[in-house]
Amino acid sequence: MIEYVKTILQKVSFSAYLFERELKKGLKLILPSEIEEFKDWCYEMFGKIHQNTLNRYFQPI
Repeated sequence: MIEYVKTILQKVSFSAYLFERELKKGLKLILPSEIEEFKDWCYEMFGKIHQNTLNRYFQPI
């Protein structure tokens, strides 16, 4: 499921609104054991353009 979520985020990364919406949905689909890997990937891929959004969703984890 993590690969599916990654694909979706790459496709919607042009829009802050869509990116946040899909990130929120994606976090519900990913297994707890995959969260750290997913977090690292998100920051690597989108940290420059969506850092505020990522910080909001990954801070509690």
